[in-house]
Amino acid sequence: MAAGDLLHFFILCAATIAAWAASSFYPDVALSRLALTLLAVTILYLVLRIVLEKGVSRTIKDAKMRYSFRKAVSVLYVVAIVAVAVRIWVDDPQSLLVAYGIIAAGVAISLQDFFKNFVGSIILFLTAIYAVGDRIAIGDTTGDVIDIGLMNTTLMELREWVGGDQPTGRMAIVPNGQILTETVMNYTRDYNFIWDEITVPITYGSDVSAATDLILGIARDETRESAVLAEKEITAAGGKYYLLQRGIEPAVFAALTDNWVGLTLRYVTPVRERRAVRDRITRKILAGIAASDAIEVGSSTMTLSGSLSVENDRP
Repeated sequence: MAAGDLLHFFILCAATIAAWAASSFYPDVALSRLALTLLAVTILYLVLRIVLEKGVSRTIKDAKMRYSFRKAVSVLYVVAIVAVAVRIWVDDPQSLLVAYGIIAAGVAISLQDFFKNFVGSIILFLTAIYAVGDRIAIGDTTGDVIDIGLMNTTLMELREWVGGDQPTGRMAIVPNGQILTETVMNYTRDYNFIWDEITVPITYGSDVSAATDLILGIARDETRESAVLAEKEITAAGGKYYLLQRGIEPAVFAALTDNWVGLTLRYVTPVRERRAVRDRITRKILAGIAASDAIEVGSSTMTLSGSLSVENDRP
């Protein structure tokens, strides 16, 4: 406990004793109320400022949460003093009700973020929108949940300047109150697979059927186990959600562009293996195209046209 806190506490104790002594020697309603008010302030200072704000806050490891806790206790201390003082000094019940209403409004405004985060924590506990270990996106932040605290959720951040859903190395602290205002995307709740796509451009002179067969064959080999597991999880989740039956097998869709035929492969992959699976499929597709005489990778082309005339002046 800091020396300043002890000094303030002793000053309050001395003032309380002096007020009680004065009210005993000089009976007066104002002196009695003053002594009672000082006694209440002294007790509140001991419980809220010394025991809670200084004592309990030391056990909180997270700096941001510790700051929020101390701020909340400080505001609560002031509000409690005002509420007790109003109760002691105001005799009219109607005026007392109005005063308490004003105090409640002030508390709601000053601690709105604190209460919003606290309510968000309760909702997380009751509904399990996400849990530790889930991969989520909330607002502009994506990451793996590594801790859910009383006020904040800690994520191992993904994406940003790192591609392929891999960690950046930063810890993202997200206030729990964001679940009340932001859309939460959960990549792993009840279902641990996502669909990914790879577009392969081939020239118009290439054999589209051969390219489609090549891409599908590679994708089926790489995603066979994932497709089986994904179908089982979808079937299991069907008892909890209304899910339309969709094919899990890889598929290739063709599209025409100005420069090539775009063959887009759609396949299912485990959430945390998307980049590795994409890498293996892409490398095998490139190797297959390189070994084929009927398939050629397309690229942007430009056609220049015009005329050039040269006049030779002879002397």
